[in-house]
Amino acid sequence: MKAAVMLGQFLAGAGWVDREATVDRIIIGDPEKDVQRALVSWMSDFRAVRAAVAGRFDLLVTHEPTFWTHRNEVQTIETWEADSPQGQIAAEKRKLIEDSGLAILRCHDVWDGMPEIGIPWSWARFLGLGDTPAVLGPGSYQQRYDIPPVTLDELARRVAEKTAIVGEPAVQVVGDGDQLVSRVGIGTGCYCNPQLFQQMGCDVSIVCDDGNWYWENIQCAVDAGHAIIRVNHGTSEEAGMVALVRYINEHFPGVRAEHFPHGCCFRIVGRV
Repeated sequence: MKAAVMLGQFLAGAGWVDREATVDRIIIGDPEKDVQRALVSWMSDFRAVRAAVAGRFDLLVTHEPTFWTHRNEVQTIETWEADSPQGQIAAEKRKLIEDSGLAILRCHDVWDGMPEIGIPWSWARFLGLGDTPAVLGPGSYQQRYDIPPVTLDELARRVAEKTAIVGEPAVQVVGDGDQLVSRVGIGTGCYCNPQLFQQMGCDVSIVCDDGNWYWENIQCAVDAGHAIIRVNHGTSEEAGMVALVRYINEHFPGVRAEHFPHGCCFRIVGRV
Protein backbone atom coordinates (compact mmCIF):
# COMPACT_ATOMS: atom_id res chain seq x y z
CA MET A 1 0.00 0.00 0.00
CA LYS A 2 1.38 3.41 -0.95
CA ALA A 3 1.89 6.08 1.69
CA ALA A 4 -0.54 8.45 -0.06
CA VAL A 5 -3.20 5.73 -0.14
CA MET A 6 -2.78 5.23 3.60
CA LEU A 7 -3.25 8.96 4.15
CA GLY A 8 -6.34 8.95 1.97
CA GLN A 9 -7.78 6.02 3.88
CA PHE A 10 -7.23 7.78 7.21
CA LEU A 11 -9.04 10.87 5.90
CA ALA A 12 -11.83 9.02 4.08
CA GLY A 13 -13.93 8.36 7.16
CA ALA A 14 -12.98 11.48 9.10
CA GLY A 15 -15.78 13.90 8.33
CA TRP A 16 -14.68 16.19 11.15
CA VAL A 17 -11.40 16.99 9.38
CA ASP A 18 -11.09 19.99 7.07
CA ARG A 19 -9.13 18.58 4.14
CA GLU A 20 -7.80 22.01 3.18
CA ALA A 21 -6.57 22.97 6.64
CA THR A 22 -5.56 19.66 8.19
CA VAL A 23 -2.00 18.98 9.30
CA ASP A 24 -2.52 15.30 8.45
CA ARG A 25 -0.36 14.73 5.39
CA ILE A 26 2.88 13.22 4.14
CA ILE A 27 5.28 15.57 5.93
CA ILE A 28 8.41 14.44 4.11
CA GLY A 29 9.33 11.60 1.80
CA ASP A 30 7.81 9.99 -1.28
CA PRO A 31 3.99 9.79 -1.15
CA GLU A 32 4.14 6.98 -3.74
CA LYS A 33 6.40 4.83 -1.60
CA ASP A 34 5.19 1.28 -1.06
CA VAL A 35 4.66 0.65 2.63
CA GLN A 36 4.90 -2.77 4.20
CA ARG A 37 6.28 -1.85 7.61
CA ALA A 38 5.33 1.24 9.61
CA LEU A 39 6.70 2.50 12.91
CA VAL A 40 4.19 4.47 15.01
CA SER A 41 5.35 7.01 17.58
CA TRP A 42 3.70 9.93 19.37
CA MET A 43 6.43 12.30 18.17
CA SER A 44 8.89 11.88 15.32
CA ASP A 45 11.86 13.06 17.35
CA PHE A 46 15.41 12.01 16.51
CA ARG A 47 15.05 8.83 18.59
CA ALA A 48 12.02 7.69 16.61
CA VAL A 49 13.50 8.69 13.25
CA ARG A 50 16.75 6.86 13.96
CA ALA A 51 14.82 3.79 15.14
CA ALA A 52 12.77 3.81 11.95
CA VAL A 53 15.88 4.13 9.80
CA ALA A 54 17.82 1.46 11.70
CA GLY A 55 14.85 -0.89 11.62
CA ARG A 56 14.40 -0.39 7.87
CA PHE A 57 10.81 0.75 8.22
CA ASP A 58 9.18 2.22 5.13
CA LEU A 59 7.06 4.74 6.99
CA LEU A 60 7.04 6.57 10.31
CA VAL A 61 3.53 7.49 11.47
CA THR A 62 3.61 10.36 13.95
CA HIS A 63 0.95 12.23 15.88
CA GLU A 64 2.96 15.38 16.63
CA PRO A 65 5.26 17.43 14.37
CA THR A 66 8.62 16.37 12.99
CA PHE A 67 10.07 19.88 12.72
CA TRP A 68 8.64 21.56 15.86
CA THR A 69 5.98 23.64 14.15
CA HIS A 70 2.33 22.66 13.83
CA ARG A 71 1.68 23.57 10.19
CA ASN A 72 3.59 23.63 6.89
CA GLU A 73 6.62 22.05 8.48
CA VAL A 74 9.07 21.74 5.58
CA GLN A 75 8.05 25.12 4.15
CA THR A 76 8.61 26.70 7.56
CA ILE A 77 12.09 25.28 8.17
CA GLU A 78 13.16 26.50 4.75
CA THR A 79 12.63 30.07 5.99
CA TRP A 80 15.04 29.66 8.92
CA GLU A 81 18.60 30.96 8.83
CA ALA A 82 20.88 28.07 7.94
CA ASP A 83 23.37 28.88 10.72
CA SER A 84 20.74 29.32 13.46
CA PRO A 85 20.33 26.55 16.06
CA GLN A 86 16.91 25.67 14.64
CA GLY A 87 18.15 25.80 11.08
CA GLN A 88 21.14 23.55 11.75
CA ILE A 89 19.23 20.82 13.59
CA ALA A 90 16.40 20.93 11.04
CA ALA A 91 18.88 20.46 8.21
CA GLU A 92 20.53 17.55 10.01
CA LYS A 93 17.21 15.85 10.66
CA ARG A 94 15.94 16.47 7.14
CA LYS A 95 19.12 15.02 5.61
CA LEU A 96 18.85 11.86 7.70
CA ILE A 97 15.24 11.32 6.63
CA GLU A 98 15.82 12.07 2.95
CA ASP A 99 19.05 10.05 2.68
CA SER A 100 17.34 7.02 4.22
CA GLY A 101 14.28 7.15 1.96
CA LEU A 102 11.97 7.15 4.97
CA ALA A 103 8.53 8.74 4.58
CA ILE A 104 6.73 10.40 7.49
CA LEU A 105 2.93 10.51 7.70
CA ARG A 106 1.27 12.67 10.31
CA CYS A 107 -2.00 11.42 11.79
CA HIS A 108 -3.15 14.13 14.18
CA ASP A 109 -6.56 15.60 13.35
CA VAL A 110 -7.98 12.24 12.35
CA TRP A 111 -6.82 10.46 15.46
CA ASP A 112 -7.82 13.19 17.89
CA GLY A 113 -11.43 12.80 16.79
CA MET A 114 -11.73 9.12 15.83
CA PRO A 115 -14.89 8.02 17.68
CA GLU A 116 -14.51 5.43 20.45
CA ILE A 117 -10.86 4.62 19.72
CA GLY A 118 -9.09 7.94 19.19
CA ILE A 119 -6.91 9.87 21.60
CA PRO A 120 -9.43 10.94 24.31
CA TRP A 121 -11.24 7.60 24.39
CA SER A 122 -7.95 5.70 24.67
CA TRP A 123 -6.83 8.01 27.48
CA ALA A 124 -10.06 7.41 29.41
CA ARG A 125 -9.70 3.64 29.13
CA PHE A 126 -6.06 3.83 30.16
CA LEU A 127 -7.08 5.72 33.30
CA GLY A 128 -9.80 3.17 34.05
CA LEU A 129 -12.64 5.69 33.69
CA GLY A 130 -14.68 3.56 31.30
CA ASP A 131 -15.71 3.37 27.67
CA THR A 132 -18.63 5.78 27.49
CA PRO A 133 -18.42 9.45 28.48
CA ALA A 134 -21.35 10.98 30.32
CA VAL A 135 -20.90 14.29 28.47
CA LEU A 136 -19.04 15.21 25.27
CA GLY A 137 -17.66 18.68 24.70
CA PRO A 138 -17.54 20.35 21.26
CA GLY A 139 -15.96 18.04 18.72
CA SER A 140 -15.79 15.27 21.35
CA TYR A 141 -12.23 16.27 22.29
CA GLN A 142 -13.12 17.09 25.91
CA GLN A 143 -15.13 14.47 27.76
CA ARG A 144 -16.71 13.91 31.18
CA TYR A 145 -16.75 10.59 32.99
CA ASP A 146 -18.78 10.04 36.15
CA ILE A 147 -17.32 7.89 38.92
CA PRO A 148 -18.25 7.14 42.56
CA PRO A 149 -17.19 10.08 44.79
CA VAL A 150 -13.55 10.02 45.84
CA THR A 151 -11.19 12.57 47.33
CA LEU A 152 -9.11 14.62 44.93
CA ASP A 153 -5.85 13.20 46.29
CA GLU A 154 -7.11 9.63 46.00
CA LEU A 155 -8.08 10.23 42.38
CA ALA A 156 -4.66 11.77 41.76
CA ARG A 157 -2.99 8.69 43.26
CA ARG A 158 -5.00 6.45 40.95
CA VAL A 159 -4.01 8.56 37.96
CA ALA A 160 -0.34 8.46 39.01
CA GLU A 161 -0.44 4.67 39.28
CA LYS A 162 -1.47 4.58 35.63
CA THR A 163 0.84 7.30 34.34
CA ALA A 164 3.82 5.64 36.04
CA ILE A 165 3.51 2.93 33.38
CA VAL A 166 4.55 5.43 30.71
CA GLY A 167 7.20 7.24 32.74
CA GLU A 168 5.36 9.79 34.88
CA PRO A 169 5.19 8.37 38.44
CA ALA A 170 3.84 11.56 40.04
CA VAL A 171 1.21 14.03 38.87
CA GLN A 172 0.58 17.68 39.69
CA VAL A 173 -2.49 18.42 41.83
CA VAL A 174 -4.13 21.79 42.47
CA GLY A 175 -6.96 22.08 44.97
CA ASP A 176 -8.10 20.75 48.34
CA GLY A 177 -6.90 17.15 48.57
CA ASP A 178 -9.92 16.21 50.72
CA GLN A 179 -12.44 17.61 48.26
CA LEU A 180 -14.84 14.92 47.01
CA VAL A 181 -14.96 14.69 43.23
CA SER A 182 -17.00 12.46 40.93
CA ARG A 183 -17.46 14.25 37.60
CA VAL A 184 -14.09 13.93 35.88
CA GLY A 185 -13.13 15.93 32.82
CA ILE A 186 -10.42 14.57 30.55
CA GLY A 187 -8.75 15.94 27.47
CA THR A 188 -5.38 15.86 25.76
CA GLY A 189 -3.12 18.32 24.02
CA CYS A 190 -4.64 21.78 23.79
CA TYR A 191 -8.12 20.29 24.11
CA CYS A 192 -8.36 20.39 27.91
CA ASN A 193 -9.57 23.80 28.95
CA PRO A 194 -10.68 23.83 32.61
CA GLN A 195 -13.32 26.47 31.99
CA LEU A 196 -15.03 24.28 29.37
CA PHE A 197 -14.87 21.35 31.78
CA GLN A 198 -16.69 23.49 34.34
CA GLN A 199 -19.39 24.24 31.75
CA MET A 200 -19.70 20.48 31.23
CA GLY A 201 -20.46 20.04 34.94
CA CYS A 202 -17.08 18.60 35.93
CA ASP A 203 -15.76 19.12 39.46
CA VAL A 204 -12.21 18.03 38.54
CA SER A 205 -10.19 18.23 35.33
CA ILE A 206 -7.35 15.95 34.29
CA VAL A 207 -5.45 18.25 31.95
CA CYS A 208 -2.03 18.20 30.32
CA ASP A 209 0.75 20.76 30.17
CA ASP A 210 0.10 21.69 26.54
CA GLY A 211 -1.93 24.88 26.81
CA ASN A 212 -2.55 24.93 30.57
CA TRP A 213 -0.64 27.56 32.53
CA TYR A 214 -0.71 28.20 36.26
CA TRP A 215 -1.01 31.97 35.94
CA GLU A 216 -3.93 31.80 33.50
CA ASN A 217 -6.61 29.12 33.06
CA ILE A 218 -5.45 26.95 35.96
CA GLN A 219 -5.48 29.90 38.36
CA CYS A 220 -8.95 30.83 37.14
CA ALA A 221 -10.09 27.29 37.91
CA VAL A 222 -8.47 27.42 41.35
CA ASP A 223 -10.28 30.65 42.18
CA ALA A 224 -13.54 28.97 41.13
CA GLY A 225 -12.89 25.97 43.39
CA HIS A 226 -12.40 23.61 40.45
CA ALA A 227 -9.79 20.88 41.11
CA ILE A 228 -6.96 20.19 38.66
CA ILE A 229 -4.75 17.17 38.00
CA ARG A 230 -2.06 17.92 35.42
CA VAL A 231 0.09 15.45 33.48
CA ASN A 232 2.53 15.65 30.59
CA HIS A 233 1.23 15.90 27.02
CA GLY A 234 3.11 12.79 25.93
CA THR A 235 1.80 10.80 28.88
CA SER A 236 -1.80 11.58 28.02
CA GLU A 237 -1.52 10.43 24.40
CA GLU A 238 0.60 7.27 24.61
CA ALA A 239 -2.42 5.00 24.93
CA GLY A 240 -3.78 6.56 21.77
CA MET A 241 -0.64 5.56 19.90
CA VAL A 242 -1.06 1.95 21.00
CA ALA A 243 -4.61 2.11 19.66
CA LEU A 244 -3.34 3.60 16.39
CA VAL A 245 -0.95 0.67 15.90
CA ARG A 246 -3.86 -1.74 16.41
CA TYR A 247 -6.01 0.23 13.96
CA ILE A 248 -3.39 0.17 11.21
CA ASN A 249 -2.85 -3.56 11.62
CA GLU A 250 -6.59 -4.20 11.41
CA HIS A 251 -7.53 -1.80 8.60
CA PHE A 252 -4.53 -1.50 6.23
CA PRO A 253 -3.99 -4.81 4.37
CA GLY A 254 -0.36 -5.60 3.70
CA VAL A 255 0.97 -3.10 6.26
CA ARG A 256 2.44 -4.21 9.57
CA ALA A 257 2.72 -1.51 12.22
CA GLU A 258 4.85 -1.51 15.35
CA HIS A 259 4.86 0.85 18.33
CA PHE A 260 7.84 2.99 19.31
CA PRO A 261 7.04 4.20 22.85
CA HIS A 262 7.54 7.83 23.75
CA GLY A 263 5.70 8.37 27.02
CA CYS A 264 6.44 11.27 29.34
CA CYS A 265 8.71 13.93 27.84
CA PHE A 266 10.72 14.44 31.02
CA ARG A 267 12.19 12.55 33.97
CA ILE A 268 11.42 13.41 37.58
CA VAL A 269 14.53 13.78 39.74
CA GLY A 270 14.45 14.31 43.50
CA ARG A 271 12.14 13.33 46.31
CA VAL A 272 8.61 12.55 45.24
